[in-house]
This record gives sequence, C-alpha cells and structure tokens, in this order.
Amino acid sequence: MKDNQAKYPQLRFKGFTDPWEKRRLGDMVLISKDKNTDNQFGKNEVVSVSREAGTVNQIEYQGRSFAANDVSNYKKIKLGDLVYTKSPLKGAPYGIFQYATIVGIVSPLYAVYHSTKKSFAPFVALQLRDDNIASHYLSRIVTKGAKNTINVTDTDALDGYLNFPNRIEQQKIFDFFQRLDNLITLNQRKLAKLKELKQGYLQKLFPQNGSKFPQLRFTGFADAWKVRKLKDVLDISKTKNKAQQYGKVDVLSVSREVGTVNQIKYQGRSFAGSDLSNYKVVQGGELIYTKSPLKGAPYGIFQVATIKGILSPLYAVYTSTDKAYTPFVAMALKNDNIATHYLTPLVTKGAKNTINVTDEGALEGKIQFPSILEQKQIFIFFKQLDDTIALHQRKLEKLQELKKGYLQKMFC
Repeated sequence: MKDNQAKYPQLRFKGFTDPWEKRRLGDMVLISKDKNTDNQFGKNEVVSVSREAGTVNQIEYQGRSFAANDVSNYKKIKLGDLVYTKSPLKGAPYGIFQYATIVGIVSPLYAVYHSTKKSFAPFVALQLRDDNIASHYLSRIVTKGAKNTINVTDTDALDGYLNFPNRIEQQKIFDFFQRLDNLITLNQRKLAKLKELKQGYLQKLFPQNGSKFPQLRFTGFADAWKVRKLKDVLDISKTKNKAQQYGKVDVLSVSREVGTVNQIKYQGRSFAGSDLSNYKVVQGGELIYTKSPLKGAPYGIFQVATIKGILSPLYAVYTSTDKAYTPFVAMALKNDNIATHYLTPLVTKGAKNTINVTDEGALEGKIQFPSILEQKQIFIFFKQLDDTIALHQRKLEKLQELKKGYLQKMFC
C-alpha cells in the first residue's frame, strides 16, 4: 500500500469510518518545557520508566534514588504525558516510549511530550509500546554514539511518521486497551497470589529445619514424619517396550515446566531411534528421573508421569509402594535446589557433563515421609491448587492473545 492511499483498520468502534492519516509525530504532540526549577518535586518523587511496569516511583521500584542532589533541571511529568527514555535496552536498542501514570519528575535525559487537540499522547505510547514498532520508527532518526549512547534531540525524536485516526477515536481505542490491560493486570495479580499461596503451603505442609512435624496438617494426621531412603520405599520399574506396543508417536519428553509431554507435540519431532524395544513404559503416576543436566538443575530433575507412553532408556522410572506414593515424592523433589541437594552425594559427572548414576544409585538418598494416606492427601491438595493455577494461567494467556489480536486489527 502506498503512503498516499487511504488506510483503514480491520476492526473499528461503531461510528468511526474516516480513513487514518499518516502524520509526522512532531505535528501531533507538543514538546514539554516544564522543568522542576521551582523544586516542586524532590528526590523521593523521581520517576523511572520501565518497559514492564511503565512509569514508577524510582525509590519504590528500584529501592533507592539515583538522582543527583540538585533536581531542579529534571523534567516534570503529569498524567498522560508521553515519555521517551533515550536509553538502549535489550530488544529496544533505541529506547522505549511510555505514558505517565503518575506525576513527578524524570531525568533531563528523557524527552517529555504533551497531548494536543490533534493527538492523545497515551494513544501514541500505545502504538510505540511494541519494541519492533518503536525500533522501526526510531532507527531512521537516532544515531548511536560512544558506549552505545543514543544521540537524538527531543525535537528530532518526533521526526518520524505514524498513522492517526481523529482525536476522539484515539481516546476510544486507548480507553479500550486500558480496560483490557487492567483486566490482564488483575489476572496477573490473582495468578501471583495463587503461586505465593502455594509456596506458603509447601513450607507449612512439609517439615522444615530438621523438624519431624509440619506446621500445618490435615485433620486426623498427627504422627511424626520418618526419614527414609528412597530405595526402601520405592520400586524400580522394569517394564520395557519389548512387544513394541508403543511407537515413535508415543515417545515422551520430560520438561521442568510442563512435566511429561508427547515429544512430537512438544518439540515438533521425534528424537528416538528406529528400535524402541529398550524404551521404558510408563502408564501414568510413575516417578521419572531424567539424568540430564539443566540450567539450575545440574543433576537432572524428577517429575511424575501424567500420560502413557515410552521414555528413553537413559531415564529412571520408579513405581509406588504401600510406603511411598510417587506423585508425593515428585512433589517433595520438584524444587531444583532440593533435588540438587538430594542428588549431589549420589551422582558423579562424566565427560561432556554427563550424569553417572544407576537407577538403583539414585535411590540412595533420604527424604521425610508421613503415612501413605497423608502423602496422598497432601498430593491431592496441591493437585487441586495446581489445577486452579493452570486455569488462571490459561485465562491470562487467552487475554494476552486477545490483546495481541486486537492490536493487529485496530491499528493500520
């Protein structure tokens, strides 16, 4: 499409039909000249600008003030102002744009712009919030100096072009995305609280600091937890794919984040050899030890099998007994630090960072156990909590995907 052709977004609010027009940003917003010369604001009101959090009080966000004693040359910002940081970030080599959600002052290195009758500054920020769009806009304007510094004046930073509807439609679009952002933020907070709640329960439902009793227990359980070697409470699975009942489409991968998953669905292809007869069969509920080093987990991870299939013969597979419930053991060892502490005395590292430990040897460590009934009760509780967390995670992802779709359809 040529620049002089009419531009229309795919999706619009009722009542708006005029084409969007390409305009130079310098003709649409006003450069702020408002400085803190009257010292209206002090160091405790200096504002930082973050890609993730927007405009935030510097002390509250970063824990301290980085401002000089004299802040009279700092620029005042009021609600809705457009702020350009002129500071390179990873993924944003020419800096970022945000709109002010708090009042205060910002570094004199930043550029601050006001709305006009033609343009609503938060709408401009909404267009330029995407790192790729902002970088494309700025790359033709900005020059880089020594030590990756950004060289551009407040005026020259407005020398690029963006598409604009009329002022009323700009406000309407911004208000829509602000409501959507508020909903996303609300769900992010709910998800964070659920995860925090889970961490609290993990500390209270498992004994801490050598104690044999957890802080919090379900009704009917009062016995002390016992320290036992895993080899005394778990069985090693000997079931292999000798009959070839499972094929390449049934090979599983084990992930720290998502547990046991179909390898082809998760990784896009099968990494298995042509002969799968030596692969280990899992039916669901078994404990899996990967024996593969990961970042933060140098001796591998433990997971519980949630689907049927076959696993690489390099993995170890264990089954429950009347003394230990494998999903409970997986939960006790799921934390990378706990698993690493458990495995360190048992594992040796070979050439190329390979893990040397037999299936039997990986059971020589000790952990604390309550009765089998309490193990199951604890697991069921956390399974329900994990399901709730997963539900909120999916809802959040859908909202974020919805926003992405609207951004594509509501802008030219």
